Amino acid sequence: MLRLELIGISKQYPAVKANDNVSLRVKPGEIHAVLGENGAGKSTMMKMIYGAVRPDEGEIRWNGEAVQVASPAQARTLGISMVYQHFSLFDTLTAAENVWLGLDKSLSLAEVTRRITEVAGLYGLDVEPLRPVHSLSVGERQRVEIVRALMTNPKLLILDEPTSVLTPQAVERLFVTLRKLASEGCSILYISHKLDEIRALCHNCTVLRGGKVTGEVDPSQETNASLSRLMIGAEPPQLQHRAAKPGATVMKVERLSLPKQDPFGMTLVDIGFEVRAGEIVGIAGVSGNGQQELMAALSGEDARAAPGAITLFDKPIGNHSPRRRRKEGLHFVPEERLGRGAVPTLSLAQNTLLTRTEAVSGAGWINVRAVQLLAANLISRYNVRAGGAGAAAKSLSGGNLQKFIVGREIDARPKLLIVSQPTWGVDVGAAAQIRGALLALRDEGCAVLVVSEELDELFEICDRMVVIAQGKVSPSVPTAQATIEMIGEWMSGLWDKPAAGASASKEVSHA
Repeated sequence: MLRLELIGISKQYPAVKANDNVSLRVKPGEIHAVLGENGAGKSTMMKMIYGAVRPDEGEIRWNGEAVQVASPAQARTLGISMVYQHFSLFDTLTAAENVWLGLDKSLSLAEVTRRITEVAGLYGLDVEPLRPVHSLSVGERQRVEIVRALMTNPKLLILDEPTSVLTPQAVERLFVTLRKLASEGCSILYISHKLDEIRALCHNCTVLRGGKVTGEVDPSQETNASLSRLMIGAEPPQLQHRAAKPGATVMKVERLSLPKQDPFGMTLVDIGFEVRAGEIVGIAGVSGNGQQELMAALSGEDARAAPGAITLFDKPIGNHSPRRRRKEGLHFVPEERLGRGAVPTLSLAQNTLLTRTEAVSGAGWINVRAVQLLAANLISRYNVRAGGAGAAAKSLSGGNLQKFIVGREIDARPKLLIVSQPTWGVDVGAAAQIRGALLALRDEGCAVLVVSEELDELFEICDRMVVIAQGKVSPSVPTAQATIEMIGEWMSGLWDKPAAGASASKEVSHA
């Protein structure tokens, strides 16, 4: 008997048919991947299974019986749990209170808090139950969502990009847990853009393109190239990563120490590194180790730093505002797309005005036609799937909005670009496009600083890397001399010993 079956499911929205006659079959104990580019219809399909969206046509069967899943609460009653890519947490409540809301109220809050600690420890997820959600980074919020889903003992667990916030070691622990859940009969629907993960973990894979199923395959028998062809109709372009030719130092961070502003935040301690023209420097680390605080200090959102702690072309900017830093050539892409990178209800054209002022006169008049043209050019240049420059930011899929925001800042011709989580939740085609654009910017002489929890991404595009752990940063290491295992250890703050390993590997390579 099948655990879950979708038969001929369709869903039409005003501008697009999100799902078109889609079918899916999942057995008990099966780990089933759903693969597709951004906007392919994966999220809509999952929301229909979870009861957040009603299908227009078709049938959902649960354990062989036709059901109408009217709400997420009914889905949870059936035994279906879901971890969204875009989170559904209340900012003003603690992590424990958010988890408690979705559980049987026979449990006390104190009991739920204790269970969160147990479950988080079992799955290698670092969650602090008493922290308010508004104080958590994107990665930390995702961990709360994962723990909340696991605490319901689901019969079907839907995971949307679950490993984007984990170290390589933690990914391995999570895979052990998921395989154990599957061996106990739990079915898992696994959405990921990481093709290597899907091939290593999943038993079956349903591929969507343009709202339709283009194939169902055994991923262990496929290559990354063949899965890419099913997903986007082609293989992603190969990145041209030529050796860097670094120029003068553009930004230097020296003895940057900042006490945490939030009781649950991270204090920055004696941070020091530099970024030169024509190179990409990566900052690796597990979410919640000071990335948010460092980005706020570098972007100007937090202007408490001593002026000389951050310099741009040898000019102290530690106390400059974000607007002043933009005028001096520093542009910034935050990790949160909706709410910080873009205003959800404003059009794409209006969102260009958040950081671009070419179309604004000295007297403050806005040239509406120039704004529309700028947005239209970005949509065309970065292959953004949107209903034109007038489309609201919230109407775009996560990957398409990310392409627009990154494109908006690259197109500004910055002297220094700081990007946080550039391809989080983005499909392989869009990720290759964004990474290629960052490399092209580097080759034009721009200094680029990338903060990412995707180690593969950092190894692919960075010339040098540092690791942040507990508010401190490691020495910098040339990417060619680093290994994923070494950086994974450094993410735990253990860089004194691995640094020797880096030297050894360098000697071996020269030998």
